[in-house]
Amino acid sequence: MRLEPLGWGCQPPLHLSPRRRPALGGVAVLVVVTILATLAAPHARSLRGLVAGELAELPAIGRPDRAPTTGDRARAARAVAFAMVQRGKPYRWAAEGPDAFDCSGLTWAAWRSAGVTIPRTAAGQLAGLPRVRGGLRPGDLLIYRTSGPTGRHVAIVVGRGRMVEALGRGIPVRSTTLRGGWLGAVRPGAGR
Repeated sequence: MRLEPLGWGCQPPLHLSPRRRPALGGVAVLVVVTILATLAAPHARSLRGLVAGELAELPAIGRPDRAPTTGDRARAARAVAFAMVQRGKPYRWAAEGPDAFDCSGLTWAAWRSAGVTIPRTAAGQLAGLPRVRGGLRPGDLLIYRTSGPTGRHVAIVVGRGRMVEALGRGIPVRSTTLRGGWLGAVRPGAGR
Protein backbone atom coordinates (compact mmCIF):
# COMPACT_ATOMS: atom_id res chain seq x y z
CA MET A 1 0.00 0.00 0.00
CA ARG A 2 1.37 3.42 -0.99
CA LEU A 3 0.95 6.24 1.57
CA GLU A 4 0.29 9.72 0.22
CA PRO A 5 1.38 12.74 2.31
CA LEU A 6 -1.47 14.55 4.03
CA GLY A 7 -2.47 17.87 2.57
CA TRP A 8 -5.02 19.56 0.36
CA GLY A 9 -7.26 17.18 -1.51
CA CYS A 10 -6.01 14.02 0.20
CA GLN A 11 -8.19 11.76 2.30
CA PRO A 12 -6.76 10.85 5.70
CA PRO A 13 -5.84 7.20 6.14
CA LEU A 14 -8.53 5.05 7.71
CA HIS A 15 -6.55 4.58 10.91
CA LEU A 16 -6.95 8.33 11.73
CA SER A 17 -10.06 9.50 13.53
CA PRO A 18 -12.61 11.02 11.12
CA ARG A 19 -12.70 14.16 13.33
CA ARG A 20 -9.01 14.84 12.90
CA ARG A 21 -8.21 17.01 9.88
CA PRO A 22 -4.80 17.53 8.35
CA ALA A 23 -3.05 20.67 9.57
CA LEU A 24 -2.73 23.51 7.08
CA GLY A 25 0.71 24.41 8.37
CA GLY A 26 2.46 27.37 6.81
CA VAL A 27 -0.50 28.64 4.80
CA ALA A 28 -2.66 29.21 7.90
CA VAL A 29 0.20 30.87 9.77
CA LEU A 30 0.88 33.15 6.80
CA VAL A 31 -2.80 34.17 6.59
CA VAL A 32 -3.01 34.91 10.34
CA VAL A 33 0.25 36.91 10.35
CA THR A 34 -0.88 38.90 7.29
CA ILE A 35 -4.21 39.80 8.95
CA LEU A 36 -2.52 40.84 12.20
CA ALA A 37 0.07 42.93 10.35
CA THR A 38 -2.70 44.68 8.39
CA LEU A 39 -4.61 45.51 11.59
CA ALA A 40 -1.48 46.71 13.42
CA ALA A 41 0.10 48.76 10.59
CA PRO A 42 -1.72 52.04 11.39
CA HIS A 43 -0.53 51.74 14.99
CA ALA A 44 3.13 50.84 14.33
CA ARG A 45 4.53 54.06 15.85
CA SER A 46 2.46 53.59 18.99
CA LEU A 47 3.50 49.95 19.24
CA ARG A 48 7.18 50.90 18.96
CA GLY A 49 6.68 53.48 21.72
CA LEU A 50 4.97 50.90 23.93
CA VAL A 51 7.80 48.40 23.44
CA ALA A 52 10.31 51.14 24.29
CA GLY A 53 8.26 51.99 27.41
CA GLU A 54 7.47 55.52 26.24
CA LEU A 55 3.67 55.39 26.09
CA ALA A 56 1.24 55.43 28.98
CA GLU A 57 -1.33 53.35 27.14
CA LEU A 58 -1.85 51.65 23.81
CA PRO A 59 -4.59 53.26 21.74
CA ALA A 60 -7.52 51.00 20.95
CA ILE A 61 -7.33 49.23 17.62
CA GLY A 62 -10.66 49.64 15.97
CA ARG A 63 -12.31 51.66 13.28
CA PRO A 64 -9.72 54.08 11.87
CA ASP A 65 -10.08 57.66 13.06
CA ARG A 66 -11.54 59.98 10.48
CA ALA A 67 -9.02 62.11 8.67
CA PRO A 68 -8.86 65.67 9.96
CA THR A 69 -10.59 68.20 7.77
CA THR A 70 -8.98 71.46 6.74
CA GLY A 71 -11.17 73.22 9.33
CA ASP A 72 -10.00 70.82 12.10
CA ARG A 73 -6.36 71.45 11.20
CA ALA A 74 -6.84 75.21 11.00
CA ARG A 75 -8.55 75.37 14.42
CA ALA A 76 -5.85 73.17 15.99
CA ALA A 77 -3.14 75.37 14.40
CA ARG A 78 -4.75 78.50 15.89
CA ALA A 79 -4.94 76.87 19.35
CA VAL A 80 -1.29 75.79 19.13
CA ALA A 81 -0.16 79.24 17.94
CA PHE A 82 -2.01 80.87 20.85
CA ALA A 83 -0.39 78.51 23.38
CA MET A 84 3.10 79.12 21.93
CA VAL A 85 2.71 82.92 22.26
CA GLN A 86 1.92 82.53 25.98
CA ARG A 87 5.31 80.99 26.79
CA GLY A 88 7.09 82.89 29.54
CA LYS A 89 3.89 84.23 31.16
CA PRO A 90 3.52 83.40 34.86
CA TYR A 91 1.47 80.59 36.34
CA ARG A 92 -1.38 81.69 38.58
CA TRP A 93 -4.03 79.42 40.07
CA ALA A 94 -7.43 79.81 38.27
CA ALA A 95 -6.02 82.33 35.75
CA GLU A 96 -7.40 82.34 32.19
CA GLY A 97 -5.12 85.03 30.78
CA PRO A 98 -4.22 87.33 29.29
CA ASP A 99 -1.39 88.03 31.76
CA ALA A 100 -1.17 84.66 33.58
CA PHE A 101 -2.56 81.12 33.26
CA ASP A 102 -3.12 77.93 35.16
CA CYS A 103 -2.87 74.68 33.17
CA SER A 104 -6.50 74.31 32.14
CA GLY A 105 -6.89 78.07 31.77
CA LEU A 106 -4.17 77.92 29.11
CA THR A 107 -5.76 75.05 27.15
CA TRP A 108 -9.23 76.57 27.54
CA ALA A 109 -8.05 79.97 26.26
CA ALA A 110 -6.04 78.40 23.42
CA TRP A 111 -9.04 76.51 22.06
CA ARG A 112 -11.33 79.49 22.72
CA SER A 113 -9.03 81.59 20.50
CA ALA A 114 -9.64 78.98 17.77
CA GLY A 115 -13.42 79.31 18.12
CA VAL A 116 -13.93 76.02 20.00
CA THR A 117 -15.61 75.91 23.41
CA ILE A 118 -14.22 73.27 25.79
CA PRO A 119 -14.72 72.60 29.52
CA ARG A 120 -12.71 74.91 31.78
CA THR A 121 -11.03 72.35 34.06
CA ALA A 122 -8.58 69.54 33.29
CA ALA A 123 -10.99 66.98 34.78
CA GLY A 124 -13.83 68.42 32.69
CA GLN A 125 -11.68 68.32 29.55
CA LEU A 126 -10.82 64.65 30.18
CA ALA A 127 -14.44 63.72 30.84
CA GLY A 128 -16.11 65.92 28.22
CA LEU A 129 -13.95 65.73 25.09
CA PRO A 130 -13.48 62.89 22.56
CA ARG A 131 -10.60 60.52 23.33
CA VAL A 132 -7.70 60.38 20.89
CA ARG A 133 -7.56 57.14 18.91
CA GLY A 134 -4.27 56.58 17.16
CA GLY A 135 -1.40 59.04 17.13
CA LEU A 136 -1.33 62.42 18.79
CA ARG A 137 -1.78 65.56 16.69
CA PRO A 138 -1.04 69.21 17.41
CA GLY A 139 -3.86 70.64 19.51
CA ASP A 140 -4.57 67.41 21.40
CA LEU A 141 -4.70 67.73 25.18
CA LEU A 142 -2.83 65.39 27.53
CA ILE A 143 -4.25 65.02 31.03
CA TYR A 144 -1.97 63.87 33.85
CA ARG A 145 -2.57 62.87 37.47
CA THR A 146 -1.01 65.31 39.98
CA SER A 147 -0.82 65.80 43.70
CA GLY A 148 -2.22 69.34 43.34
CA PRO A 149 -5.61 70.51 44.61
CA THR A 150 -7.58 69.17 41.63
CA GLY A 151 -5.55 66.00 41.08
CA ARG A 152 -5.30 66.77 37.35
CA HIS A 153 -2.91 68.66 35.04
CA VAL A 154 -3.36 69.34 31.31
CA ALA A 155 -0.96 70.30 28.52
CA ILE A 156 -1.46 70.95 24.79
CA VAL A 157 0.48 69.04 22.13
CA VAL A 158 2.22 71.54 19.82
CA GLY A 159 4.22 69.29 17.52
CA ARG A 160 6.19 66.10 17.23
CA GLY A 161 7.20 65.19 20.76
CA ARG A 162 6.51 68.68 22.23
CA MET A 163 3.83 70.27 24.39
CA VAL A 164 3.12 73.61 26.06
CA GLU A 165 2.02 73.70 29.68
CA ALA A 166 1.47 75.94 32.69
CA LEU A 167 2.89 73.49 35.21
CA GLY A 168 2.69 75.26 38.54
CA ARG A 169 3.61 78.14 40.83
CA GLY A 170 7.03 79.59 40.07
CA ILE A 171 7.24 77.92 36.64
CA PRO A 172 6.24 80.13 33.69
CA VAL A 173 4.26 78.75 30.76
CA ARG A 174 6.77 76.65 28.84
CA SER A 175 7.34 74.36 25.90
CA THR A 176 8.72 70.97 26.89
CA THR A 177 9.10 67.38 25.74
CA LEU A 178 6.01 65.18 25.94
CA ARG A 179 5.96 63.10 29.12
CA GLY A 180 4.46 59.63 29.28
CA GLY A 181 2.14 58.51 32.03
CA TRP A 182 -0.89 60.57 31.05
CA LEU A 183 -4.37 59.52 32.14
CA GLY A 184 -5.83 60.31 28.76
CA ALA A 185 -5.47 62.23 25.55
CA VAL A 186 -8.43 64.17 24.18
CA ARG A 187 -9.07 66.02 20.94
CA PRO A 188 -11.06 69.29 21.11
CA GLY A 189 -13.02 70.14 17.99
CA ALA A 190 -13.12 66.54 16.72
CA GLY A 191 -16.18 65.87 14.66
CA ARG A 192 -17.22 69.50 14.34
